[in-house]
Amino acid sequence: MSGHSKWATIKHKKGALDAKRGKIFTRLIREITISAKGGGDPDGNPRLRTAILAAKAENMPQENIKRAIQRGTGELEGVNYEEIKFEGYGPGGVAIIVDVTTDNRNRAVSEIRHAFSKNGGNLGESGSVRFLFSKKGLIAVEKDAATEDQLMDIVLEHGGEDLNDEGDTWEILTDPSAYEAVAGAIKAAGIATVMSEVTMVASTYTKVEGNAANQMIRLLEALEDCDDTQNVYSNFDMDAEQMEHAAG
Repeated sequence: MSGHSKWATIKHKKGALDAKRGKIFTRLIREITISAKGGGDPDGNPRLRTAILAAKAENMPQENIKRAIQRGTGELEGVNYEEIKFEGYGPGGVAIIVDVTTDNRNRAVSEIRHAFSKNGGNLGESGSVRFLFSKKGLIAVEKDAATEDQLMDIVLEHGGEDLNDEGDTWEILTDPSAYEAVAGAIKAAGIATVMSEVTMVASTYTKVEGNAANQMIRLLEALEDCDDTQNVYSNFDMDAEQMEHAAG
């Protein structure tokens, strides 16, 4: 399973975060709160609707979701969050984007810069790597959960863009506007997913091996560990064995 499979590169990240359930909830609550600034009704706010779906997928209690929305709309007093996007390079010239939501800009900048410099990376200028990524809905389904024909029918019928064979999984790509329709159709068909979210997908990938691969994993983990980090996206490609060794 090659690292250019988006699911492959995310697998280890999700495993690490699953051990930190509280951190996942913190990130989801921040996203809901920020999204609700654009309006507290999910029917008229696609970003909020997506955030709520992600929270429900992690079994977040409804009361937590409601409070996060109310903080965003101002019904409840809450923290004033700022969104910052960092761009930079990892070992071997890998492109990295880090989305941060913080109530302390100076702390966030310091932590992200330290994570890059300590692990063989460096921060770049705004716009330095963003052109390599595009926002997409990404849904991964294990091979034994559905046939190619089943998924292709859903993709074609509900406006999906692509269906790729990535070894252990099928990966469906959609435009963000079609993501809900495709994800909903897959759920309605009773097909289990191993990943379903709107994310940033790279157009080209950079292969890393050996020490650079190990350093790349350490950098990603350091960035994920920063308190204010919401998401980390990168375009690295490495062999599955290398990834497992580095993650171990």
